[in-house]
Amino acid sequence: MESSTLRTRVEAGELGAPPSDEERTAAVEAALGLADAEGAPRWPLRLAALLLLAALAAAAVLATRDRDGAGVQWIKAPIEVGDLIKTVTATGTVEPTNEVEVGSELSGIVRAVHVDFNDRVRKGQVLAVLDTTKLETSVAVSSATLASKRARLLEAEATLEETARDLVRARRLSRSGARSDQELDAALAAHARAEAQRASASAEIEVARSDLAMVQADLAKAQILSPIDGVVLERDVDPGQTVAASLQAPVLFLLAEDLRHMELQIDVDEADVGVTRVGQRATFSVDAYPKRTFPAQLRQLRFAPEASEGVVSYKAILSLDNADLLLRPGMTATATLTVEEVKGALLVPNTALRFQPPVAEEGDQRSLLESILPGPPRFGRKRQERSEVPQVWVLREGLPRAVEVEVGASDGTRTVIHGAGLAAGVEVLVDYREAR
Repeated sequence: MESSTLRTRVEAGELGAPPSDEERTAAVEAALGLADAEGAPRWPLRLAALLLLAALAAAAVLATRDRDGAGVQWIKAPIEVGDLIKTVTATGTVEPTNEVEVGSELSGIVRAVHVDFNDRVRKGQVLAVLDTTKLETSVAVSSATLASKRARLLEAEATLEETARDLVRARRLSRSGARSDQELDAALAAHARAEAQRASASAEIEVARSDLAMVQADLAKAQILSPIDGVVLERDVDPGQTVAASLQAPVLFLLAEDLRHMELQIDVDEADVGVTRVGQRATFSVDAYPKRTFPAQLRQLRFAPEASEGVVSYKAILSLDNADLLLRPGMTATATLTVEEVKGALLVPNTALRFQPPVAEEGDQRSLLESILPGPPRFGRKRQERSEVPQVWVLREGLPRAVEVEVGASDGTRTVIHGAGLAAGVEVLVDYREAR
């Protein structure tokens, strides 16, 4: 009866104080049928019940400790003092500083090509020559036309001189009455016409001279010259090939001005433009020399956006030195820009800033009898909600405590922090796992 009463009081939640071991034992015996009708225990089985009760009590204690965090194994990392370099990575290609396409303004057959790939050329050097037979004929015709116009000018000047003398005589005779006014007017008109013919002949000479200069210029353009000192990157013409320049000048040669001074054109993502500045140092590597890095410096960051498949980027130009001519135009490069550098700062792993300690879920509401009997646990763990204020967690008196911090630059793995009570060597929590 005593065990039945205890069980009833436990299930009804009337007990304010924890039951004694005897009450627990009686409750267990009653639940397991270890007592006889008169309440007299069966002693061989009572010892087994006591052992079971002790095991259940130990399990309950361990579960309670686990709920309070004592059963969690914390993973920690120390705060370090060091230098942090924040970088931006972008890809691009190596290009000549100045690249010139050389074409032909004339149509015709290529008579000779004087340079080949990789040849060094000087400004004004002949690269190729077109057939000049027609042009030379045109020059000859224009020269003859000019000579003809000059002869007409001489004729016009002679006529002008003759009419001038006639006009002088007509005026003298008109004053003496030997000639009529009509004859004087005719002499004046003849002199005026002679002056006009001389002016026309002079103009025709200028036209002929211009025509000759034009065909002479075309004859000169038949020789395709280099506009710069540089290197031949591409040659798209061969002797005997017909060049047609009816719509636009065909490109025959591609020249690079100076391969010892080149540039790296990279695409900077729009998320990184805010920290990218002209003058920042950079290093880059190319697939041709995977174990070597080359220095560079940001010379220009263009405002015009470039969009590709919904991704917006901005073209950045890095100047580089290629004195040993290892780098070649068109090489794909991966550049790393140093956008910020902090020395002697407190550094924590980024995982410490993302860490949130676990909290026990709501405990079970079983009766005392159910809690001491075997059964699956009804509680677990969940993480706390993340705080909007940057913070790290440290252990104090065995429990995690949050410390608010100010964060600075980050290199993607570590972050600069400032916070009260934090110093080098202080261990911060980065993760946890359940103790076994």
